[in-house]
Amino acid sequence: MSNTTSRRNFLGQASAAAAAASGLTGLGISGAAWASELDDPQAPKQPHFPAKAKAVIWLHMAGAPSSLDLYDYKPDLIKLNGKPLPDSFAKNLKTATDGGVGNLLATKRTWKQYGETGAWVSDWLPNIAKQVDDIAFLKGSKTDGSTHVIASLKLHTAGLVPGRPALGAWVQYALGSNNPDLPAFVVLPTGKGAAGGGRGQVIWSSGFLPAVFQGTAFRQGDSPILHLARPDLVSDDAQRNALSLLKELNERQSGKYAGDTELQARTKSYDMAYRMQTSAPEAVDLSKESAATKALYGIGTKETDEYGTALLRARRLVERGVRFVHCISGAPDNSVDSWDAHNGIERNHSVMTKQVDKPVAALLADLKALGLLETTLVVWTSEFGRTPYGQSGNGRDHNPWGYTQWVAGGGIKPGTYGATDEVGLRAVSGIVDTYDLQATILHQLGLDHKKVTFTYQGRAERPATVFGEVVKDILA
Repeated sequence: MSNTTSRRNFLGQASAAAAAASGLTGLGISGAAWASELDDPQAPKQPHFPAKAKAVIWLHMAGAPSSLDLYDYKPDLIKLNGKPLPDSFAKNLKTATDGGVGNLLATKRTWKQYGETGAWVSDWLPNIAKQVDDIAFLKGSKTDGSTHVIASLKLHTAGLVPGRPALGAWVQYALGSNNPDLPAFVVLPTGKGAAGGGRGQVIWSSGFLPAVFQGTAFRQGDSPILHLARPDLVSDDAQRNALSLLKELNERQSGKYAGDTELQARTKSYDMAYRMQTSAPEAVDLSKESAATKALYGIGTKETDEYGTALLRARRLVERGVRFVHCISGAPDNSVDSWDAHNGIERNHSVMTKQVDKPVAALLADLKALGLLETTLVVWTSEFGRTPYGQSGNGRDHNPWGYTQWVAGGGIKPGTYGATDEVGLRAVSGIVDTYDLQATILHQLGLDHKKVTFTYQGRAERPATVFGEVVKDILA
């Protein structure tokens, strides 16, 4: 071998190793320590400060429900029903779609205040209404972008274009796994179009983080992961020998390409898949749950069976140390387009609220009864809200300027935070951007979002980019 070839190989391997190590410096890993980090990237890591929460269950309502028909009671909107949007509200208003600005559309729901906090909830969510004393309502939520794709990317990845890691990937990267036999970041899609608007795996991607940190999607049914079970004709010894050979071959190749995180992730996935043949089916097996618990989640009832199954599985996963469970609410059938009610909001939201109300309330009550709500953050999110003015006569357009999201458990103080204006168009107080929501979730997990970094293309990237402030008013 010539000196030129030797020098080229040395420089190539050195630069690849440096690239692999560069992303790990954000967590304070340096020198020889990064080698062991690459060896086990999902090893448990210490938070920056004592955590209030150990896990997150992220309830994403794909398609964007109308806060004005669920949580944000507006008497003035009811009084102004059918009238044009006043000029004072319409100033500088850029409509979300080409449907234009219709007349104001009042909710047809019946409203009551519930619990000691006096939170307003409509009759579409009678079960969640009983849990309001554990919920912090963020009524001043806002975001950027009025298309589903852009707003959903920002909500999940803090980016407006694909390529950034999902929040669950950041959590796994920063804290590692609490259970080596299960993925630390699990996705539970339900219904049709559950990823919303063709976004698919982008919203649970690892982005520029090592591929091992991406979310693992579990299907409905008794076999949540395709091809996980060992074929009948393959013995355990044969499978173990095959995995050992694959690992040896991959490690040889990895020595040549130290910065190839896809190869590292594949090696780890083989080992985890072997362990998950036992752990994953047990984690999602509801046969040992009591009949009363299944009924609580609405399992066995047509409208709530699939979503209720997903949320009960989410509870079982966090019990077993999974750090981040991403549950996505999609349309149960072709009668509606998830929560995207541009027309027929009464029909659309009647279907969607029946699907989620009972299971979500059950999740909160069940976690609390088991002593898990104190250490589990439950987050109700959507890419944006919907407008107070009508569209197609009986629907609502996209509204990124003011809507309601909520957080429960994990050291969160219940109550109502922030507000929209008189008709529910724009947030006017207690404004919480999606960046702030991300920063707050990480804070409750014991992480300073400004100190969680990964070096990518020479820049120290953070979960909420250069934005985000912790919403301190909702911290207990």
